[in-house]
Amino acid sequence: MTFLERINEDLKAAMKAKDSERLSTLRMVKTALKNREIDKMSALTDEESIKVLQSLVKQRRDSVEQYQQAGRMELAEKEAAEIKVIEEYLPAALDEEAIARAVEEAIAETGANSVKEMGAVMKAVMAKLAGQNVDGKAVNQIVKSKLGA
Repeated sequence: MTFLERINEDLKAAMKAKDSERLSTLRMVKTALKNREIDKMSALTDEESIKVLQSLVKQRRDSVEQYQQAGRMELAEKEAAEIKVIEEYLPAALDEEAIARAVEEAIAETGANSVKEMGAVMKAVMAKLAGQNVDGKAVNQIVKSKLGA
């Protein structure tokens, strides 16, 4: 079952359950996936679908931050609820230990020893962790700490 089929099934269930918050989030996810398919002009692979969902989560996290800074807690809570629904479709997030191992391997492969080479390390780490649910900010912080920033 593809991501789109699974979301369609869950959409029907949310309609029957009259769960309006989940329904609106799933509609937004379905629209994002369909738009990406239209841009690509072919069906999305699971990996491509995961990337779309990850970008949706990232956008919502940024929105939560901005709403909290502006004192709009009701909007921040709405965005946080959307994140929870979207994350149900993503693979389990990697823990810091797994990210740290990937960072150490990337540092060894690239031979990096200063913050100036952080870009190369980040590129290598993100390539290693492609297709997995990983927060780029967490990777960035771990790379900085390992390179002594």
